[in-house]
Amino acid sequence: MDENKICFITCVNDEAVYEESLLYVRQLVLPKNMQLEFLPVRNAVSMAAGYNLAMKKSDAKYKVYLHQDVLLLHKNFLLDIMQLFHEHASVGMLGVIGCKDLPASGVWWGADRLYGRVLHAPEPESISPAICLDIEGGFCRADVVDGLLLATQYDILWREDLFDGWHFYDASQCFEFRRQGYEVIIPRQTEDWCMHLVKQKPLGLVYAKYCDVFLKEYRADMAGISLSVASK
Repeated sequence: MDENKICFITCVNDEAVYEESLLYVRQLVLPKNMQLEFLPVRNAVSMAAGYNLAMKKSDAKYKVYLHQDVLLLHKNFLLDIMQLFHEHASVGMLGVIGCKDLPASGVWWGADRLYGRVLHAPEPESISPAICLDIEGGFCRADVVDGLLLATQYDILWREDLFDGWHFYDASQCFEFRRQGYEVIIPRQTEDWCMHLVKQKPLGLVYAKYCDVFLKEYRADMAGISLSVASK
C-alpha cells in the first residue's frame, strides 16, 4: 500500500453535484509528501459494490469514501485525519457523526448518545446544523458512524453480499472493522467539517428490509458491545 497517497472514492450519478464536491476537496490543505487520487464509480449496482470496486483499484493506504453531495468545509481535514491515523494504529475508520450504544432497532440516530456534527442543507436557503454531545479529547469511539463520510487506513471488504442496495452498508462496515480488531471513531470538531446537500425522502420498505438484514447479521455483535460497556 502507498502510504503517501489518499484516495477519494465516490459513487456518482449526478456529475454536476460531484464536480462541486471535488472543488471543495481540491481546496484542502494537503499533508507534506502526500498525493491525492480520485476514483468516481459510475453505474454502481450498490454502494458496497461500488466501494469494493474502487477500493481494489487503488493502492492508497488512506481512503475517504465520500457521498457525491458532501462538501468538505474544513481546510485542515486531511491534516487532522492523518494525524489521528498516524498516532492511533488501532483506529481503522472514522466518520463525522454517529452514535455510541446503538439501539436495538439498529438505527443509529435513535441512540441516546449522538456525537459529531454536520451541516444539513436540503435546499440552498435552508441550512441546519446537527450538533450532538461534546467530545472530550481528540475523538470518541463509536458503535456506528454515518456513511456520508468514512475515512479508513486499512482495507476491509464491504459486505456487498448482504447489502446490495443503498442502506446500512455504513453500519455494517463499522461492525466489520471491529470484527477485525479495529476501532471506529468520531473526531472532535470545533467547527463544521462538512455540509451535506441531502434532500429528505421517505425511507420506506427497502430501508426496513436492509435493517432486518443488518440485525440478523450483527445482533450478536451488538450484544457483545453492550456487555463490554456494562462491564466497564
